[in-house]
Amino acid sequence: MRQSPKKDVFQLFAEKVRDHKGLVSRWAVLQETRVEYFRGKDFVNFLKNHQELKDILESNKNIEVEEIANTLLRKNLLVRCDRVVKTVRPGKKKLSTWPAHLEIFPDQVFSENDAFFAWTFVKRHPLWQTLLSFFWPVLTLAICLFPVYPHRCKLLILYSCAGVLLLILSLLLMRATIFGTLYIILGKRVWFFPNILAEEATLRELFRFWPKKDEEERPKWTARLFYAVVAVLVILLLRHHAPDEAARARYQKRMSNIIDDVLEWSPRLALSGMMEKQQTVVNGTEPNNRNSEQSRDEASGNGEDVDQPQHQDHI
Repeated sequence: MRQSPKKDVFQLFAEKVRDHKGLVSRWAVLQETRVEYFRGKDFVNFLKNHQELKDILESNKNIEVEEIANTLLRKNLLVRCDRVVKTVRPGKKKLSTWPAHLEIFPDQVFSENDAFFAWTFVKRHPLWQTLLSFFWPVLTLAICLFPVYPHRCKLLILYSCAGVLLLILSLLLMRATIFGTLYIILGKRVWFFPNILAEEATLRELFRFWPKKDEEERPKWTARLFYAVVAVLVILLLRHHAPDEAARARYQKRMSNIIDDVLEWSPRLALSGMMEKQQTVVNGTEPNNRNSEQSRDEASGNGEDVDQPQHQDHI
């Protein structure tokens, strides 16, 4: 019986390390491709704290961390990267700890000093992601069939979506209000839920509550005073142009009518409306047909009256 070829131990080691939650990693863009990467010093500390992972390497389990990383680089399981932006941006004291854009480093050798390494192999998707990929077409079909849902189901979906939207808008407004208040009064940049608007963040990072440490220089009092005046002017402008009670009532009535039309729509009502419209068109064409018939009869009668005197004169 033919046996399947044995998998490379370094491949197994790389997959195990990548799936481990102890190694801190981030996502970045490398040559227009999103990659998962980690820092060299974090890789060293990770293997020091998890020596049991070296047992996967079997006969190579006693080699140094640097040699393991260089072997992964030679086998194209890793690629060393460097940050694209190598200068400190204005207003910041140091370079970003986790850059969002990377480029391939010329010397593919492991290093701990400000070195980044990206995984090159495709990560195995867990079972829930596979099930989710089959769930998306079903969800799309369910959204398309919303008009034919029962009335109670429509109400449940409507209020759930409105509640989620209200929660998101309230969270963003509260977040901006806290940031503006602390920025003007204390000169601190404090963003609660700092990754809530991030494009490249894991689900765990997306809902992180505590703000990041403010590493930028403290703003000048003139800038804070300027933003305070602008905020007061915006508030006064919005208050001055706020709609009155009558305008709010008209808008509320208009929106409630639109929502009622969506909730009360059904295929039966649509078909009955089409039938009534068709019947109205038929009823509207019948008088026209009668008028045309009467006009033809009158025209034929006038023609007979004209021909009869001519026949008499000929006699």
